[in-house]
Amino acid sequence: MATPTIRELLDLFERHGNSQYGGENVTQLEHALQAATLAEEENASPELIVAALLHDLGHLLHNLPENAPDQGIDDHHENLGYRFACQLFPQAVTEPIRMHVVAKRYLCAIEPDYFSTLSQPSVVSLGLQGGPMNEHEISDFELNPFAQDAVRLRRWDDTAKDPTVKTSPLSHFKKYLSEVAFKRSVE
Repeated sequence: MATPTIRELLDLFERHGNSQYGGENVTQLEHALQAATLAEEENASPELIVAALLHDLGHLLHNLPENAPDQGIDDHHENLGYRFACQLFPQAVTEPIRMHVVAKRYLCAIEPDYFSTLSQPSVVSLGLQGGPMNEHEISDFELNPFAQDAVRLRRWDDTAKDPTVKTSPLSHFKKYLSEVAFKRSVE
């Protein structure tokens, strides 16, 4: 299979981005744009802005129903998105994508109040994803060089669920995608 291009990646958002983001009051595209905007506002690296934009790309790559978590199904979207992104982007993009789910588990384990900030759909998915980490998992997570980027991404992910927020359009973020993509796969 040929390596996808940035255009094909953007087409995924155009084709599937209007689907509901889990049980939240935003679409997949709105959620992605909000997360990327939060990263941009915090002066994150171009790689982390791209990771924020694409962290839930895996939801656009499967054919499971939108309410799969309510049916007890973990779609493993972090792995689907990671595998797709690895064809286009370096580890500084792909590792935070792969780790954003375990970052939620990590934060639930180390911050006593974090769990209470999760939306109900995030609580449901947390149960499917293994719940809070144990001590061994915490230690392993903290050793990963991308752990702090994954935590930053997780916090943007948790916040990017406001239906009233206005963001730049998807086309605004193409410059970041093109900047950090492997040059052979830009167009």
